[in-house]
Amino acid sequence: MSRPELQAPPEFYYGDTEAKKYTTNTRNQQIQADMTYRALELLNIPSSQPVFLLDIGCGSGLSGEILDEEGYVWAGVDIAPSMLQVALEREVDGDLFLQDIGQGFGFRPGSFDGAISISVLQWLLNAETSHPTSSPPYRLNRFFTTLYSALRNPSRAVFQFYPSSDDQIQLITSIAQKAGFGGGVVVDYPNSKKAKKVFLCLFVGSGGGQQLPKGLEGEEDDHVRFERRREKEKRRDRTGKRKGVKDKAWILKKKELYRQRGKEGVPRDSKYTGRKRKSIF
Repeated sequence: MSRPELQAPPEFYYGDTEAKKYTTNTRNQQIQADMTYRALELLNIPSSQPVFLLDIGCGSGLSGEILDEEGYVWAGVDIAPSMLQVALEREVDGDLFLQDIGQGFGFRPGSFDGAISISVLQWLLNAETSHPTSSPPYRLNRFFTTLYSALRNPSRAVFQFYPSSDDQIQLITSIAQKAGFGGGVVVDYPNSKKAKKVFLCLFVGSGGGQQLPKGLEGEEDDHVRFERRREKEKRRDRTGKRKGVKDKAWILKKKELYRQRGKEGVPRDSKYTGRKRKSIF
């Protein structure tokens, strides 16, 4: 029996040049940033606790960069080697894995405190071969079943995606629920053709009385988008690289999470933790 072809988004076929062009496009950067911020809002993680997030379809690290700036520890998976290479060149802080999410995950149970995914989930609905493991229901089932296992209880997973029909939304939601998830679909700006966004907000467990968030109404506020962009630009130097955002509190938070995960060789805390060296020039 021949091995089924991977069902990959167009980015999988990008070369290094195309991947870099995609990443440096300012419109792509803004759209990705806006949707990542919104996904984090729906994830609703208390700021007082260190968390380890999974970025599904992380690509070149545009969403991961937001996770870095917000102080999260994260790992990312993507099917496109060229996009992951760009993420490495951009020095994102997350651990990166080459992975076809339609074949499921191999992470230990309860590894992650939450997951986000931007503009990826719809690609699991493609079936380019007649092989049984290439069918959308099979791939969705493998994806949601193994993701459910990889998330701790309680937690959330938020997916922004582009369904082409209500039937697709129903298929995705029903398979997620069969895998054990609670939750459902959240639609922002449902009456706007331009600003409408669809999110799948899933729950693991019922701790804390998790309730499905409400979608945003009316028209998207351009002022809010401008403020997000301006705040992001403040965090960059003149060369366009991210400024250092790792203060002492952030470093202590990350080290504590590493210890909880059983990572060896984590440096001890001291009065020098996070202290910047004085320049001699």
